[in-house]
Amino acid sequence: MATLQKIVPFLWFDNQAKEAATYYCSIFPDSGIISHSPLITEFKLCGQSFSALNGGPKFKFTEAVSFVINCIDQKEVDFYWNTLTSDGGKESMCGWLNDKFGLSWQVVPQQFVYMMSQGSETQKKKMMDKLLTMQKLIVSDLEAAFNS
Repeated sequence: MATLQKIVPFLWFDNQAKEAATYYCSIFPDSGIISHSPLITEFKLCGQSFSALNGGPKFKFTEAVSFVINCIDQKEVDFYWNTLTSDGGKESMCGWLNDKFGLSWQVVPQQFVYMMSQGSETQKKKMMDKLLTMQKLIVSDLEAAFNS
């Protein structure tokens, strides 16, 4: 018997559950549609299970819930940022964006996480001050602020 993932994000769409799942699966590695019905689409992103519901227009996504994409470098940040903001997505601030379906994502370089865990309070403050001026996070600018 297969082990079920303990917690599965369940995403409510108006009527684009399969379209959204197909879109996300085209972006992330180790991803694919598991099953599909007129009501629910089950899929995996990076090996993690998700469900999507065609629930109608009653509920919309908000920034109160987002998915973090941990990126290894600027190239990966650029790829996810550019892909998810294309075709109707919207840039926000501090590494946040909304994709074309309205789902919120945080695109975060691992260098940021490392500097936040290793730096002095002064270094962290300088880096955070810089981060607050950005939409897409630029690793070299964050490092420059951290090291200034």
